[in-house]
Amino acid sequence: MIVVCGEALMDVFAAGETACGLQLDARCGGSPFNVAIGLARLGQPVGYLGGLSADAAGRRLRAALAAEGVDTRLAPELDAPTTLVMVDVGADGRPGYRFLGAGAADRLLPASAAAALPAEVRALQLGSYALVVEPVASVLRALVEREHLRLVVAYDPNVRPGVEPDAARWREALEWMAPRCRLLKASDEDLAWLYPGVDPALVARAWLAAGVELAVVTRAAQGASAWTAVAELHRTAPAVELVDTVGAGDTVQAALLTWLAERGRLCAGGLGLGREDLAAALDFALTAAACTCSRRGADLPRRAELPPAPRAW
Repeated sequence: MIVVCGEALMDVFAAGETACGLQLDARCGGSPFNVAIGLARLGQPVGYLGGLSADAAGRRLRAALAAEGVDTRLAPELDAPTTLVMVDVGADGRPGYRFLGAGAADRLLPASAAAALPAEVRALQLGSYALVVEPVASVLRALVEREHLRLVVAYDPNVRPGVEPDAARWREALEWMAPRCRLLKASDEDLAWLYPGVDPALVARAWLAAGVELAVVTRAAQGASAWTAVAELHRTAPAVELVDTVGAGDTVQAALLTWLAERGRLCAGGLGLGREDLAAALDFALTAAACTCSRRGADLPRRAELPPAPRAW
């Protein structure tokens, strides 16, 4: 099982004007939530670790996870609101976000929720603002510190300046995670904000030097680049009739983890891919992301929509 740690929230889209205001379309979301759903849809046993509200939105998030087959034993029900995010999609398909989440359930994960993981857990996936807001950040860091030598840890910073505008806080979280994770993915947009003027390749190679086995930088419509100790390359993204890019990065992460798991490589030393495998992993992840970009919101693909899994590894 892969346990995904972090926030679950409601993405709120403007769905048209009414006589006296706006019609709103609220959809289940949050980067870690999306990755958990994506892994389940791709056939991976997955659990979700995060605080969920007892309110109507929180109940809907829990029901959505359960409906996809995500294990919610590690998701306590909390007497706090669900984070709402106003999403404004630009002409280029890239979303902008405004967060309404102070005191929300996803930030209030109790330490007791992460005290013991199920025996079948083999990997942890962490991401986004849950690593930079308290008290959840301290809870998740304690979990990583305890488990990173035993489990494969994957991380996507998925920067959200609307939650924490201090770039130094995000850099500190990323640089704390780098020596403790084996798969680290970030977007070129995030890296440009975190490290202005620095070539993403230099950042990725610094991650490898810190102990990361597989470093990936996504580049929106330009595809993605990846580095291991023995290979590096860039792959272009498949052509797609773009609707929006909401959830594309989360799809890449879920697909990379799935590709590794299907080949028995989600283990210590297993992520050090050679050039051929690196190309195959990126192509699989970019094909999955293209599916998501072809429909509205974070509607991640199912396994049958992608190239078949290997028969054996």
